[in-house]
Amino acid sequence: MPGNYAEISQAIVSKLGGLTNISAVTHCMTRLRFVVKDDRLVDLAGLKAIDGIMGVVHTDTQLQVIIGNEVAKAYQAVLALGEPQSDGAAPVKRKMTLKSVGAGILDALVGTMSPLIPAIIGGSMVKLLAMILDMAGVFEKGSSTLIILNVIGDGAFFFLPIMVAASAALKFKTNMSLAIAIAGVLVHPNFIDLMAKAAQGQHVDFAFIPVTAVKYTYTVIPALVMTWILSHIERGVDRITPAVTKNFLKPMLIVLIAAPIAIVLIGPIGIWIGSGISALVYTIHGYLGWLSVAIMGGLWPLLVMTGMHRVFTPTIIQTIAETGKEGMVMPSEIGANLSLGGSSLAVAFKTKNRELRQTALAAAASAIVAGISEPALYGVAVRLKRPLIASLISGFICGAVAGIGGLASHSMASPGLFTSVQFFDPTNPLSIVWVVAVMVLSVVLSFILTLILGFEDIPETTRPVPSQPGASPEQTKAANAS
Repeated sequence: MPGNYAEISQAIVSKLGGLTNISAVTHCMTRLRFVVKDDRLVDLAGLKAIDGIMGVVHTDTQLQVIIGNEVAKAYQAVLALGEPQSDGAAPVKRKMTLKSVGAGILDALVGTMSPLIPAIIGGSMVKLLAMILDMAGVFEKGSSTLIILNVIGDGAFFFLPIMVAASAALKFKTNMSLAIAIAGVLVHPNFIDLMAKAAQGQHVDFAFIPVTAVKYTYTVIPALVMTWILSHIERGVDRITPAVTKNFLKPMLIVLIAAPIAIVLIGPIGIWIGSGISALVYTIHGYLGWLSVAIMGGLWPLLVMTGMHRVFTPTIIQTIAETGKEGMVMPSEIGANLSLGGSSLAVAFKTKNRELRQTALAAAASAIVAGISEPALYGVAVRLKRPLIASLISGFICGAVAGIGGLASHSMASPGLFTSVQFFDPTNPLSIVWVVAVMVLSVVLSFILTLILGFEDIPETTRPVPSQPGASPEQTKAANAS
């Protein structure tokens, strides 16, 4: 994988129409996520041809450039070129349709949650470590060390509404400190105590309006919707407050308007939406059983390609918070991730192209060891097509095995060799056997299926030189010919 991200970032920005056509840039675990002002200025074909890019996903609201595990380096290289800027031109407005509304909701959810994934994974793994140490009897029951470890792991989840509000404030371009302050109300100890009393039947109201008993810790949707509403409230209040009073009156009015709306209306509705989605997903799981895990395992790489996989993040968090484990989405990812790794190994074994072999080996290691499957998905499977089919078949079969084995995850780290301990169940020693069996089957089956289906090898030729900003087509062509 090319490591000169200074050149790669210059080429990317050039193909996106320059910094003046970029209104925002962020990144997740493997992708650079750009918000462009005018899609007509984007050279999509040229972008896909840049050496070092595994793929491009273009949605109604974002243009995602898949880099792989070194996306942070590419992101810093993009920032080094300068901050996204405006030349005074307004963003091109898109016609509002049912599809665009759905895409906007998905973009808001994914754009908000993606920056939070490292904290969520880190917290999950610390909680898992505490559970393993407790199982192994390293510390006595009730040990202060175990208590502190659990608190460290739980921090990202207990204060998740605050993290969501901060991230959503960036997404919706509203005041982050106000968003955090309002989300902080939802997890304030006194408010939590008040909601606990309301849950026991005590009447709670705000200005004679009844307040629904709701627990907001570990939740995503209420803070996300609340911050979106806040962005509109802030603009409205800004228009009506005199300039001389803006410093103190504007923030006070925003908090006095937004916080009660969040407590009385938005919060409960958000909880009901989140609970409804979770109930739907796990009703399907309860009805179909292991088959639902198999279907999810077969579809997972396709969901990753569209970004739809992040839709399940709030559901997974809420389910683990309520029951201590999640038994449909996370188990399906074992087969999906490691099958992509096995297919990449088969490609590395069979290809005559040295560059493709190096890419496939690195992608296989990423998918199998760390559970990060996008390098294998975009760098190998999608590129060669038949390995993708092999991994989908293997993912379905291995998902079925995981479902039959009753595997469930106690955290939400991306499943791989190092994170497989999240599926160990202290009450079921056989869970270790099932996890190992699914992992081995995933790699072996996808490897064999890829060899059987075969693939059209890529000839070992020189790839095009990435076009530089300001370079003419004739200069780029001459560079490639030299």
